[in-house]
Amino acid sequence: MSAPQSTTDNEELTMFQDMVERFIKAEIEPHYEKWESDHIMPREFWNTMGDAGLLLVDFDEQYGAAGAGFEVSLMIQEQMCRYGLHGLASGYNIHANIIAPYIENIGSQEQKDHWLPKMVSGDAVAALAMTEPSAGSDLAALRTRAVKSGDEYVLNGSKVFITNGIHADVVVVAAKTDPSQGAKGVSLFLVDTSLPGFSTGKKIEKIGQHSSDTAELFFSDMRIPANALLGDEGKGFIYMMQELPRERLGCAAQAIGHAQGALEMTLEYVAERQAFGQAIGKFQNTRFKLADVKVELEMCRALYEQNKSKFATQEMSVEDAALLKYAATEMQLKAVNECLQLFGGYGYTDEYPISRFYRDARIQTIYAGSSEIMKEIVARGMLGR
Repeated sequence: MSAPQSTTDNEELTMFQDMVERFIKAEIEPHYEKWESDHIMPREFWNTMGDAGLLLVDFDEQYGAAGAGFEVSLMIQEQMCRYGLHGLASGYNIHANIIAPYIENIGSQEQKDHWLPKMVSGDAVAALAMTEPSAGSDLAALRTRAVKSGDEYVLNGSKVFITNGIHADVVVVAAKTDPSQGAKGVSLFLVDTSLPGFSTGKKIEKIGQHSSDTAELFFSDMRIPANALLGDEGKGFIYMMQELPRERLGCAAQAIGHAQGALEMTLEYVAERQAFGQAIGKFQNTRFKLADVKVELEMCRALYEQNKSKFATQEMSVEDAALLKYAATEMQLKAVNECLQLFGGYGYTDEYPISRFYRDARIQTIYAGSSEIMKEIVARGMLGR
């Protein structure tokens, strides 16, 4: 795995952040309520992000990208969530922070040249297809099969809860190439969704993140070229373990941005809302609750910054990633819950954005490895298997 590019100084990061905030206010906020109401983001918005230079920002200029540091990609997700755009951030995380590094670190030069420029421009939307209806987090129990047939593989199976599944043009699919080997028999494939045999089910409706498209995918005797194999056959599980730190860094960035945004809007609300003759921000209970949120947020931010530094030098372990993801996302749920409580009955209405913050946060302790799985990984790191 190549080292992530980390050349962004504070001045450059601030410049990118200002650009992202302007983009959010001009191109997203005027439309986001409609996207949430429609329960899907328009496909063409991926091209809008590409035109603005926001996709794969940390990739090489030879692919049309900005060549910035990986911190910029994480910052974009953090800011999206700070502004309450969690559904968009989740799709962005899959496309730019997960699939693109898979292709960069594992893919052939032919695969990079074909897919990365399209992902930079938004002409190709990417998805990750690991989870199956009967397997969940148990990758050794995958049923999707890829059988070699001459210079092709024949792919059969289904995947569920796939972010970007409706709009996807390319999907990284985990499939068994040698069922007798358990997890060691898993391989990864770059699947072009325009090929015959691929189909999507109806969009999966969710509690939150409504503008993020989530779908079930089907592969029925789908013949994909042998050069669609991503990396080496049988090494899929190893590759997934290698890429987990960055994936979970993305989840932590979203958690921290989301909790920060919830705290900021709550501070404004409690300064204005009157009860019993004074602003509710003057009550000790309110002040102590907000202090608790701030303390937990800043502790997780420190842990996040520490792990970003580790990731930049390829020292961030799978255990580090699990600990960070568990801490940050559990903090996020607690913070948003406490903030909503301070809005009282108004917090339970769609009129106030804090209700969407509450709904959108809930999935964070489930996807990319549930909190229970994270705790098991942390425990294994301490105690061994």
